Order: sequence, then C-alpha cells, then structure tokens
Amino acid sequence: MRVAQPLSGPPGAADIAIARALLPLDAVEAVRAVFVNGAYVAELSDPLDGLEGVSVRRLSEALESGGSAVLAPHGLPEGEPTAGLNAAFVADGLVIEVALGAQPAKALHVANVQVGQGHAAYGRVAVTLGAGAAFTLIESHVGDAGAHQTNSLVSLDLADEAALTLVKLQDEGLSTLHLATLSARLGARSKLSTLALSAGAAAARQQLFVGFEGDHASAELTGAGFAGAKRHLDTTLVVTHDAVHCSSREHFKTALDGRARSVFQGKIVVKPGAQKTDGKMMAQALLLSEDAEADAKPELEIFADDVVCGHGATVGALDDELLFYLKARGIPQAEAEALLVRAFVGEVLEPVEDEPLRDALIDRAARWLVERD
Repeated sequence: MRVAQPLSGPPGAADIAIARALLPLDAVEAVRAVFVNGAYVAELSDPLDGLEGVSVRRLSEALESGGSAVLAPHGLPEGEPTAGLNAAFVADGLVIEVALGAQPAKALHVANVQVGQGHAAYGRVAVTLGAGAAFTLIESHVGDAGAHQTNSLVSLDLADEAALTLVKLQDEGLSTLHLATLSARLGARSKLSTLALSAGAAAARQQLFVGFEGDHASAELTGAGFAGAKRHLDTTLVVTHDAVHCSSREHFKTALDGRARSVFQGKIVVKPGAQKTDGKMMAQALLLSEDAEADAKPELEIFADDVVCGHGATVGALDDELLFYLKARGIPQAEAEALLVRAFVGEVLEPVEDEPLRDALIDRAARWLVERD
C-alpha cells in the first residue's frame, strides 16, 4: 500500500443506482444491510430489527452513545497497522449483539459496494454472541471497475457454547486494493466456522487472528481464492490456543493463472498449559500457467507437551493424465480444466449448508474459470 486514497463522500443517487445493480447473493434468504462506499444506505437495506433475539445497531450510533470499546477488538497484535488504519478512519458499520440462547432463523448479510473512482472505504462489524447462541453472518464486497481501496474489520466474541458461521465473498473490481482483518475470541465449548471466497481485487489480503480462551472450543477456518493476470492474493493467520481440549482446522486453496501470485502465512501457537490441543493447517495452490507463483509459510509454535498438531502445503499443476482422460471423452481442454479446478476447490465450498449461498459461491468460482481475468 503505497498511497492512501481519500475517504469517499456520501453516495449520491447515481451511486446508489449502480450499487443496487451490483448487489450479490440475491437468492440467499437473509436480512441485508447495505453499505455503499462505506456509508449505510437504508433504501437498499432491510429493517435491522428483523432478527429475533439480535440487536443490530449502526457503528456510528454506538460510538455516539459511548461504545468506543468496539474499536478495540480482541486478539489483535499490538500496533497491527491495518487494523489501526481502520480504527483511525472508520465512520460506520454494525454492532451486533446476539442474546443468550438466541438462534435466529435467518442470517444477516452485510453487503459492501464500492462505486466511483479513487477513494477509500472503511467498514467494521463487531459481533458478540451470548452463551448458547447461534448466528450466521454473511459478508460481501463487490464493486465497479474504478480504482478503490477497501479496509474492513470484523471482530467476533463468542461466549460459552456459542456457535457462529461466517461466509465472506470478496468480488471487488480488478483495480481495487482489499485489506480485511478478522479477530475472534472463543469461549468454552464454542464453535466458529469461517469460509472466505476471494475472486476479485488487484491485491487482496485477508488476515485472521483467532484466540481460544475457553476449554473444548473448536474452529474451522477455510478459504478459496482465484487470481489471474498480475493479481495478488494474501492469507495471513495466527491461531492461538490458550485453553485445553481445543481443536482448530485451517484449509486454504488457491487457483492461479497468468502471472498471479498467492501468499499463505499461517501460524498455530500452543501456549503453556494448553494440553490436548488438536491443530492442523493446510495450504494448497493450483498453478494453471507457467508464470503463476504460490508461496507458503506454515508455522507451529508449541509450548505444551500433550498435543496433536501438524501443517502442510502443496503446490502443483493439473494432472496431465486426468486431463487426457477427460479430453479423450470429448470434453474440450478449457472445460476439462474447469472441471478439475472446480473439484479442487469444492472441498472447501461444498460444506456450506445454505444451498442458495453454496450455489452462488460455486457459480462465482465457475465464472472465474471461464473468464480467467
């Protein structure tokens, strides 16, 4: 990030009309909150009181009433620059509180749309789940062809026995710089499941900081990324186990064409006393051209002696024998490659339980396989 673009002004009627046409995931049944260039747009949004047992407030209202604690999420490294930039410039977002034991039937979809040229948008979503609550959050980022910058931060605080599912679609314009941070604190016997699909932006970095602070908690962090041309995808995560009998799974896949590059930096930290930790991390990249590049740096830092931890990374091309098998049955080269790539990423996309949401993610992956940007 060499230049910080100026903050976007309030969206005009023309911006809102463009954003309406760009909104994704129409088939997904969810309460939708829409932000255009970082500003909440009520006319594109559903009523925010439509989820039983869930309080949804705009960040600007929370800050006016003294709720500045949302600007200090759990688990971020001291002085982390991307989150610091977000805290300095964020103007709006959502503060979500899920009541004790609440399990709303619908998800909340936070839709972020960037339109126009040469500006930056900063957004933040702070989610707190009460004990025994269950909640699904969908986060999407889309945009037009203008050169934008996006900086988003999502913080999650799960009380004991809470369960949260987070699905993110990043499909911004191919001139955008997208920076995203996720921080999460897990209480005892809580469950966190995340999936991030990245198919847009010139350069996209997603960083995750997940901390286990209660016993018998579990987390499954997954992602799929697609990039061509000279685009760059970066996934950086730190998972810190500081409780006993906790498990974590991290599995990230990328498919790269042209001169695209992916970077995976993952670290599992097992603190002293965090016995019976079960942590496994895997990064896999598929290179569809001679000039694509994938770099992986998985790490383990273990300070307990009764754990099961492991990590791995693979980088490779499509299997020539499988391609020959498909082509020998009359399937054209491009379609055969698309079938194999879809099978490759399907391992992380197929487990999405919401069928319309799963279909939308798979369709986006399939469209990239045709376009290859």
